[in-house]
Amino acid sequence: MDHYTSESFRLTQSIGFAIGKARNLLVAEIDAALKDLGITTQQMGILLSMRHGEATTPFELSKLLGIDTGLMTRMLDKLEDKGLLERSRSLEDRRVVNLKLTEQGEAVAAHVPEIVPMVLNARVRNFTKSEFKELNRLLRKFLED
Repeated sequence: MDHYTSESFRLTQSIGFAIGKARNLLVAEIDAALKDLGITTQQMGILLSMRHGEATTPFELSKLLGIDTGLMTRMLDKLEDKGLLERSRSLEDRRVVNLKLTEQGEAVAAHVPEIVPMVLNARVRNFTKSEFKELNRLLRKFLED
């Protein structure tokens, strides 16, 4: 079923526009909340993904977070410069770079769950439990391939 046609399409009325605007709003609010930790929203995604064992290489992080490899390299450089992660070559395959959070990186990542839920809760404060559950369901459905 087509929900848009060339005749009826209006950028500001499209779902893509709303999702993009919602993303930008959340990123700005989360970035502001993370300022004291010295990280950005994208850097937070890297740290938490590593902390929870969801990714251990730049390629895995790029795929998981939907970030191109060039930008991923630059973000990893910044996190390494801040002393939050270390890179090492795999002993089995020298082409593979393994990532590990430093003690400082673990400490920063440990503070994120104290900060970000407050931002997200403030943004969805007017949602009922069922509306929140439905939004979550619909977004996951939207992301399915």
